[in-house]
Amino acid sequence: MPVKIRLSRHGRKKFAYYHIVVADSRAPRDGRFIERIGSYNPMTNPATIELNFDRALDWLQKGAQPTDTCRAILSYRGVLIKKHLLEGVKKGAMTQEQAEEKFQSWLTQKEAQIQAKVDSLAKSKVETTQKRVEEESKIREARAQEIAKKRAEMAAKEAAESAKEESTEENAPEADNDTPAEKTEE
Repeated sequence: MPVKIRLSRHGRKKFAYYHIVVADSRAPRDGRFIERIGSYNPMTNPATIELNFDRALDWLQKGAQPTDTCRAILSYRGVLIKKHLLEGVKKGAMTQEQAEEKFQSWLTQKEAQIQAKVDSLAKSKVETTQKRVEEESKIREARAQEIAKKRAEMAAKEAAESAKEESTEENAPEADNDTPAEKTEE
């Protein structure tokens, strides 16, 4: 029975996540499986990978063949390099301690790379947020200046109109005073 390590799709349309399963190669993609050894969510940045390291290594040593995507996931998590080092130990190329030391150095280096990516993503998110806030504040200031300018123009127009009204009112009572006097003289 040829055994594969592959992905089983779950989730809704355009929001897929996957279970990493060990299954018979003749079984359907989302059908029967032998064992679920992890999950993979490509929708997060960086992608979230949960993997039972020991079970994946055990299945690889038993001869299970990973698909291309699962091979990339297993490589990313270090299962394939661990398998490679253990085969070197079996052949006598190195000791168990040397293999474990190489694996631990690789693992710390990989964790540093992952953390650097997470940090750079967080930093870029903060920078884009700050840039957007600065742009919005510039737009807000420009709008405030336009509004202040329009209000100043409106106030100047109102002051001019009120000054006209006052001047016409001052002139109007004198005219009113003349008209009744003229009427009395007649």
